[in-house]
Amino acid sequence: MIRRLLTACAAGLLGALAVGTPALAHGADAPDGTDFRTTVTTLAPGLPGLTVRSIEAGARLELTNRTGRTIEVLGYSGEPYLEIRPDGAYENRNSPTTYVNQTLDADTAPPASADPTLPPAWQRIGTDPVARWHDRRTHWVEESRPAQVSADPGHTHRIRDWTVPLRDGVTPIELRGTLDWVPPPNPGTWWLACAVGALLLGALGQLPAAGRAGRTVTTALAVGFALAGAGAVALAVGRELDAGAAGVGGVLEGLLAGQIWPVLTGLGAIAAAAYALAGRPAADFALALAGACLALFAGVANAAVFGRSVAPVSWPAGSTRLLVAAVIVIGVGGTLVGVLRLRATPRDRAGAPAETDDQPRLAAATGSNP
Repeated sequence: MIRRLLTACAAGLLGALAVGTPALAHGADAPDGTDFRTTVTTLAPGLPGLTVRSIEAGARLELTNRTGRTIEVLGYSGEPYLEIRPDGAYENRNSPTTYVNQTLDADTAPPASADPTLPPAWQRIGTDPVARWHDRRTHWVEESRPAQVSADPGHTHRIRDWTVPLRDGVTPIELRGTLDWVPPPNPGTWWLACAVGALLLGALGQLPAAGRAGRTVTTALAVGFALAGAGAVALAVGRELDAGAAGVGGVLEGLLAGQIWPVLTGLGAIAAAAYALAGRPAADFALALAGACLALFAGVANAAVFGRSVAPVSWPAGSTRLLVAAVIVIGVGGTLVGVLRLRATPRDRAGAPAETDDQPRLAAATGSNP
């Protein structure tokens, strides 16, 4: 019965993953990682209250205007493209750049009505003085690698210094930055480490769950699940922060809109850990189910960082790879432990001699041990 229930839950998880994966993206076409690092270096001249940063692993720029004045972003033909005013952000529907920048791949053709020589037709796109947009000047949009990267992909290369023109009234402002190639790690090494770690952890499921060693494994596994669950939530929060979420409200809104599965997975792993530490009878099933969720929704869903040098989070990519690997190892390993114990339980019960109610009375009467 338990085995059939576990199989059904696993099938349901796989179906949910297939349906829910697109919701994991925190932007319309945010990448799961890249090997090109976009860095904002300077605003010249600087203006108090005006800040710009690179978000979504360099896929977008985010401009925040707290100057109390209107700041314009100019398009690829020098036309007005965006206006960030005190009452919100606006885009020019007559600017071809508006349509080209709708996707990261710049594959949206401008309509015939878009003409950079026409007067701006402003449309409000946000109520905060913040604008986020793709900009072809700041990232690599070609399908093939740059020539210097193709010749020597194992070293870091400066691809170009870029400039995005802004305007404060009639005063020009230059937003400057750099685009670099950063060699990616070998994903095979990370996957091999995950496989070995998960198998070693899963092998502990061969120990009798009722013995001292088995109870120690359960305690250690529960602690690992709690930490991995917290890590899953941290990964989701990190992606939202890198996507431009500001404040607690902004992070919560982003989590509910695009990171609900990883968050529920993390919270479920923490709950399963508490359930196991409490010595509940279905702890093995809870750990197996929570482990499968961890591996799928918080591990595999973020595993693209194994082969990318720049991760879509607000901390170093190396730390992200370690965290994702730990989540996968604990998730898969914990699932194996739970499944092995569930499979062993019927055999243990079948092999144990049945004790009837008459045995204790018979032993007391004869003075012998049952």
